[in-house]
Amino acid sequence: MIVDFHTHTYPDKIASKTLELLVSRSKTKPASDGTLAGLQHSMAQSGVDISVVLPVVTAPHQVERINTVAKAVTAQFTGSGVWSFGGIHPGNDNYKEILNGIKSAGLKGIKLHPDYQDAMFNDIRYKRIISYATELGLVVVVHAGVDIGLPSVTHCTPDMVCEVLDEVQPERLVLAHMGGWNLWDEVLAKLCGRNVYMDTAFSYGEIAWLSGAEHRWKLASEEMFLKLIRAHGADRIVFGTDSPWTDQKRAIKDIQALPLSDEDKKKILGENALQLLGLPDAE
Repeated sequence: MIVDFHTHTYPDKIASKTLELLVSRSKTKPASDGTLAGLQHSMAQSGVDISVVLPVVTAPHQVERINTVAKAVTAQFTGSGVWSFGGIHPGNDNYKEILNGIKSAGLKGIKLHPDYQDAMFNDIRYKRIISYATELGLVVVVHAGVDIGLPSVTHCTPDMVCEVLDEVQPERLVLAHMGGWNLWDEVLAKLCGRNVYMDTAFSYGEIAWLSGAEHRWKLASEEMFLKLIRAHGADRIVFGTDSPWTDQKRAIKDIQALPLSDEDKKKILGENALQLLGLPDAE
């Protein structure tokens, strides 16, 4: 099975405006319309069996609404299709109550986004959330490294991650964007080999608009991408696309074309994610 561990969707009523705003900030070009239906269409076209939606809570009051949607999406999961994580904000004082609700609803994890939540990843509030999420057996996915839409301050650096790993010792922490977007030299030096997972979202491959000379951002080279995988171990890498910001079909081809063993490609494209999610096909 192929599992995309890092996708985003937006409510139909605001999807278009949300994409317009994010495009204006980041100068990106989405590969789909950002709706749940758009993601499902992309999955059918690309052969993705499971997509994990990672909701981003940008204000504490959004938690209840976002998690209600997450529960409804996941309730329709039948062994394949779309699965949603829950959302939480460091400003939620009742974080234990929220995490208990996420766990009891059958959601497998949460998404944190320090840049959009305006808090450093080594903030004590994140440490408390991650510690209790670990106690509950939840997966924690965090945006790591530079955010292409909010690049002025990096709220999750490898040094901050090391501090959290040392103090909290999370068991199922996933660092999006290969450990730290656009900070891959630091990731290689400080994070590879640590007890943490990394996802491949928006980190490597062919993204036509990004290769333009007018754009200042660059993805990891094949050489660097392979260094990260080999130094960290394919057992702790999960496939992700950041859909709608990367085309799922193209991203799968990019992974399949790498000079890795078939066994490692299977781990990255699905087996590791299934184990993290605790789904039957992981056996």
